[in-house]
Amino acid sequence: MNWPTVGVVIPTRNRPELLRRSIAAVRNQRYPGELKIVVVYDQAEPDDLLARTDDVPVRVLTNWRAAGLAGARNTGILALDTELVAFCDDDDRWLPDKLRRQVAALLAEPEAEFATCAIEVEFEGRTTPRLAGRSRVTVEDLARSRMAMLHSSSFLIRREALAEDAIGLVAEDAPGSQNEDWDLLLRAARRAPIVHLDEPLVQVLWGRSSHYAYEYATKISSLRWMMQRHPEISGCRPGAARVYGQLACWSAASGNRSQAWQFSKEAVRANWREPRTAIALAAMTGAVKVENVLSALHKRGRGI
Repeated sequence: MNWPTVGVVIPTRNRPELLRRSIAAVRNQRYPGELKIVVVYDQAEPDDLLARTDDVPVRVLTNWRAAGLAGARNTGILALDTELVAFCDDDDRWLPDKLRRQVAALLAEPEAEFATCAIEVEFEGRTTPRLAGRSRVTVEDLARSRMAMLHSSSFLIRREALAEDAIGLVAEDAPGSQNEDWDLLLRAARRAPIVHLDEPLVQVLWGRSSHYAYEYATKISSLRWMMQRHPEISGCRPGAARVYGQLACWSAASGNRSQAWQFSKEAVRANWREPRTAIALAAMTGAVKVENVLSALHKRGRGI
C-alpha cells in the first residue's frame, strides 16, 4: 500500500507539559508513511527547542493569522505540503494505531475527503468511550447533534479539500474560535459524507485545562453564529431545541435569567422533550448550578 504523507497541526498556548505529551503520542504512531508535525503557538512565546529534524520532523511556528485556535490551525495547514492534514489539540493524545487505521478507512472511500474516529473522554482520572454507532456521518446527523465524539483531535482531511473552492479553511470569524470544528464538519459533510471509524483512538482531556470551559458569553455567541451560518440546524427541530437548550443553560450560568427564559421557550417550541431546558429552568430557580451539572455529566463522558 502506498501510504500518503500526513501533516499534523498542533495549536498550543501555555500548556508545555500537555503539549509534549501530545507530540510524543503523534511521534509514536505506528504509521508506515511519512509523517510531520507543525506546532503553532497562539498568543504565546514559541519554544523552539521542540523543533526536530529526525524521522518525524517537528516544526515550530507562531500563529500569523487571526488570534485564536482557528487562526493557529490555519497557520499550520498553510505551512504543510502533505497529502493529508490531521488535527491534534495540545491537551489530547492519539493511541498508537490511530493514524494508520484512520488513513486506511479514508483511502477505502475514494470520494471521501474527511474522516473522524471515536474518542475516550478523560476526566478526573476516569476514561469513558464515546462512540457514534455509525460509519458515515451526514449533514442531517450533524444538524441534529454536534456529535461530540467527532472531536477535532480526530480530524483527518485531504489537504486539497481545504481549498477555498472546496471545504475551505477553519472559520476564523467563529466567536472565540468555538464551534469552528462543528462548522468545519458541516461544511465537509455538505460535499460528501464523513468517514467515521467508530473506535476510540483519541484520548480527549476534559476539565479546567480547557481554555473555554467557563466562558459562557463566548459559548452563547458561537452558538448563535452557528445557527445563523447553518440553516440546517434551525430546520431540524431536535437540533434547534438542543442548541436553544444549551443557550438557555449558558445564559442561566452567566446570571442572565431573562435571556435564559427566552431560550428555554424556544427550546420547548422546537422539542418539548429537550432535557437541557429542565437544567436551565432549575438553574434559574437556584435549585442547581450549571457547573455542578456539567461536572456530573463530564464524569460520564458527556456535556451540556
